[in-house]
Amino acid sequence: MLTPNFGDGVSGVAASSGRVGSGRVGWGRFGSGWAGSGRVGSGRVGPGRVGPGTPPSSELGVRFGVDVGSWEFASSVVAMRRTLPLLLTATLLFAACGGGGGGGASDNSTNTENTTDEPSDTVDEPTDTANDTSGAGSVAPPPTNPDKPEVEIPGEIPTELVVTVLEPGTGPEAVAGDTVIVDYVGVRTRDGVEFDNSYDRFEPFPVVLGEGGVIPGWDQGLVGAQAGARIQLDIPSELAYGAEARGELIGANEALTFLIDVRAVVQPPDPADAPTEPGVPPSEGATETTFTDLVDGDGDGLQAGQTALINYVLFRGDNGVALESSWESAPVPVPTAEGGFPGFVKGLPGMKVGGRRAIVITPADAFGPDGNPQLGLPAGTDLIIVVDLVGAFDGPPEG
Repeated sequence: MLTPNFGDGVSGVAASSGRVGSGRVGWGRFGSGWAGSGRVGSGRVGPGRVGPGTPPSSELGVRFGVDVGSWEFASSVVAMRRTLPLLLTATLLFAACGGGGGGGASDNSTNTENTTDEPSDTVDEPTDTANDTSGAGSVAPPPTNPDKPEVEIPGEIPTELVVTVLEPGTGPEAVAGDTVIVDYVGVRTRDGVEFDNSYDRFEPFPVVLGEGGVIPGWDQGLVGAQAGARIQLDIPSELAYGAEARGELIGANEALTFLIDVRAVVQPPDPADAPTEPGVPPSEGATETTFTDLVDGDGDGLQAGQTALINYVLFRGDNGVALESSWESAPVPVPTAEGGFPGFVKGLPGMKVGGRRAIVITPADAFGPDGNPQLGLPAGTDLIIVVDLVGAFDGPPEG
C-alpha cells in the first residue's frame, strides 16, 4: 500500500540513505530494520505507505537498525552485528510514551546489577492470508491493534492546515529540531478511506521536525505537540502531495487526514553532555553482561520488551577508547524484546528515564567473537556502552 510520502527519501529522519537507514551500527531489530531500509526506511512509511521518501534510511534506522521510515526491525542479530551498532535515526525520540520523559544525564553514582534475556526473532512483513483456509502450511493473518483509533473526517475539505488537539499531552512542546515519535492513522479526507497506519504494524514512527523529512502538513502540524497527546491533522493537498498522485489510494490534489498519538517528544542531545569515559573499570574477558548505574533517573523504568530511546557512547572495554557516539545527531530507538541487540536486551530493562548506565558487554552479546573492525573493536574484546535513557515506549508484540 502506498502511503503519503513523508519526505524526499534523502533528508530528514527517514531519508533513504540517512544515518537511520543505513547507519553504522544498526542494532538488532532496529539495526537494519525499521530505520535502515525496513518498513520505515523504504517500506510502508518511506516509499511505501507513508510515502516514498523520508523514512527509508534515516539516522535512527542506521544506528540501531531502526527503520525510521516505518521502523522495520533489523532482519536479524547477525545482520546487526555486521553493521555498526549504533547510529540512529533521525532523531527520533524521546519522552516516554506512557510515562515520564527525560533528558540526558551526567554525574556519577553506583549500582550494579545483571539482567538476562536472549535475542532472537524478528518482525515479519504482514502477509495477506486472511482468506487462506488451507490448513497445513497456512500463515495466520497479521494481528490488528485493538488500540487503533477511528478517524472522523471533517465536514469540508480543508483549504488550510487544521490542527485539532483531541486529547492534551504533557511535558515539553515540540519545536523544530526535536524528534517526535508517533502512531498514526492516515485517511483520505474526502471519504475516510485509509491508506496507512502504524498501529497494525505495532511500529511507532519517528519524525524530526523542521528537516523536511515528512510532508509539510506534518512538519508544521506537529510543532507544539506534547507526549501523550492525540492530535488530528486535516491537511490540504498543497501541504501533502500536491498534484502528484501516490498510487491508487492517494490521488492528485488529495487532502489527507491523520489521527496521531504522540508517544514521545525528544530534544536533540547536547554533545557537551556526552560521557568522555566509561565510568567503570576496564573489562577484559567478561563472562556475562553486567551494568552499573552512573546516574539514577527520575522517570519511569524501562520494561523488558519496550523500545528505549537512548543517547550512547561505545568504548573499548580493555582500554576505554571511545569508538562511536550518537550525541552528535539524535537519540536512537532500540528494542529490548527478543531479537534485539543482546547487550541492550540484557542491559537496559529496569533503567529509569533520565538515567545514565554503563553496560559491560561480552563479545557474544555484542558483535560476536570477531568483534567489529569497522568500529575499531578487535576480536574477543569486551564492549562498554554508556547509555543515557531519554524515553521509552511499547514495542511490537513478540511472537
